[in-house]
Amino acid sequence: MHIEPGIVHGAKMVLAYGTAAAAAGYTAKLAWQDIKAHGVPALALRSVIATVGVFIFFELMPHFAVGVSEVHFILGTTLFLLLGVAPAAIGLAAGLLIQGMLFAPSDLPMYFVNVTTLLVPMFAIFALARKVIAPDTAYVDLSYAQVLKLSAAYQGGVVAWVAFWAIYGQGVGAENMAAVLSFGAAYMLVVIIEPVADLAVLALAKSMRGLDGSKLVTPRLYNAA
Repeated sequence: MHIEPGIVHGAKMVLAYGTAAAAAGYTAKLAWQDIKAHGVPALALRSVIATVGVFIFFELMPHFAVGVSEVHFILGTTLFLLLGVAPAAIGLAAGLLIQGMLFAPSDLPMYFVNVTTLLVPMFAIFALARKVIAPDTAYVDLSYAQVLKLSAAYQGGVVAWVAFWAIYGQGVGAENMAAVLSFGAAYMLVVIIEPVADLAVLALAKSMRGLDGSKLVTPRLYNAA
């Protein structure tokens, strides 16, 4: 998910600076809560793992340009379930920045647009998880239906933000709307595949109970809230 350079530009970028700053502030709040609960080393380690994962997802896994943006297998729900919301958010922001600095400098002007698009849906599934996952359920015991709800919410949020930025930046002309719709249609492939990937990763984690209590994963992976 990289919105094409120039989609939002000029004075309209002020909104992106504001939304990104708000996302950064909320990420800092979540990070502080994680530190109080689990300590700095655990947050730092899981954030590094998330950053490396995001870089791999963006740069090495299949991705292709469609309409106003690129389609990526972000695996945001996987990061959230394995590592927790704060490390996942930090990893998305850091991985996106590193990928832009090293391999796609033309994307850097759109960093604040793109980071908003990735982080706000992450916060949304964090809130949704508290509603659809019972407190006595560990993440490794989630059903396909529960994972699908989280994944669909995250990917749907990404598509919604891409559509918003495209319309905000370029208006509702026929060509722009066609590009938005083509991107949304292509992203349905991700919505289908990612819940299966999430369940596969959770099944693998369930077979590796030795990680329970490790700083490598969120405690909620194996334990009730």
